[in-house]
Amino acid sequence: MKRVQTLEIPSRMRIDNAANIYPASLSKYYASLYRIYVTLSDFVDPVLLQQALETVTERIPTFRCGLKSGTFWWHLSRLDKTPQLMPLAPLNHFHFRDNRGFLYRVSADGNRIVLDVFHALGDGYGGEVFLMTLTGEYLRLRYGISIDYNWLVLNPADTPAKEEFEDSFKTIFSGRSGALEKNDDAYHIKGRKLPFGGLRDVRVVLPTEQFLPVCKQYGCSATELLTAMMLHALQDLHDKDGDKRRSNVLKVSVPINLRAFYPSRTLRNFSSYVNLGIDVRNGYFPLSELATLVKEQKRVALLPDNLEPKIAENVALEESIAVRCLPLVIKRPIIDYINRHHGDRFCSQTFSNLGNITLPATMQPYVTGFEAVLGRQRGNSGAVACVGYGGKLYVHLSRNIASDDFERCFLAQLDVLGVAADVSHSILA
Repeated sequence: MKRVQTLEIPSRMRIDNAANIYPASLSKYYASLYRIYVTLSDFVDPVLLQQALETVTERIPTFRCGLKSGTFWWHLSRLDKTPQLMPLAPLNHFHFRDNRGFLYRVSADGNRIVLDVFHALGDGYGGEVFLMTLTGEYLRLRYGISIDYNWLVLNPADTPAKEEFEDSFKTIFSGRSGALEKNDDAYHIKGRKLPFGGLRDVRVVLPTEQFLPVCKQYGCSATELLTAMMLHALQDLHDKDGDKRRSNVLKVSVPINLRAFYPSRTLRNFSSYVNLGIDVRNGYFPLSELATLVKEQKRVALLPDNLEPKIAENVALEESIAVRCLPLVIKRPIIDYINRHHGDRFCSQTFSNLGNITLPATMQPYVTGFEAVLGRQRGNSGAVACVGYGGKLYVHLSRNIASDDFERCFLAQLDVLGVAADVSHSILA
């Protein structure tokens, strides 16, 4: 497959506004990672997958980049190397040197194609597009099928568009006035931390034909009901927690894909978040009330007057002369401190929903599953991720503590709701 290259792709790009926190917090103990993977109907041929990988990384050029430290900021810098398939590795710290400098790794694991991404490279949307474009090219090579390319499965023969690797935060929010939101410290689940890098995962597969009618019954979306269920599980743990100093604020941080609200085609980071939760100092709430509260809080939080100021303020801070002139050696610990004390501190858990995936018809017989897992959290005990595909909702609850009380409280609600769940446990790191 040949491509006529007409766009000059920069060999060096400053990382986007949202990405700054990830290299700042990177250490030998922690890296912000996520994993997404597809399950195919047959074993993956690693030779053909490698061929597809080389082609697709030219179509999505940020996946040919490594992370470089400049005098003032970090940059994505084009690597003069060919990305290689890597053995499936634990979802913990990311050693770039072991990965030839790339910010992700692709693995062929039986009949799965697995993609692990360091968040500085891009958000879940960018990872989705890369993985599904890679899968489409692999299936084309393996079975000779024609692909009906779309926004999710890009045509590898097309020239990359400038808009696909822009920093949309600056394109859309630069010059706007803003203000950081005020938050209260949230309740955090306590427990014995797993050994260095340890991560446990509970995989829950829900039939959408059973779960979506329940969402309709509660008058909310799948994201809203799952968030309410997380809050309900947090209530159970809070009620049993005898620490009188514990916070009474329970919050779930829900990432928001800003492409749904603003004109952007970027495959880098372009997400924000909303913190949804309750104060339980006067008592706990039934699930029905939690669903209603989450739905209304989310609606209000996504109003432009509430969503835009915190994004615009982050962009303004980065563009200010005082911040721009600080050397990176000074800037890095400041960014890390702010993230540590104004990030996970204000939420009890994170819940990321990548939405329902619809593939081109020719790909569907070969792709039997699509799933997502969030890596080890630094400030929280765990996180939840889900994806809908093929009439199923795949939910992964990952944690870095030994206790599975939160997961058991969450699963107990599915029994009450009458939703049959296929549950399995695994060790990811």
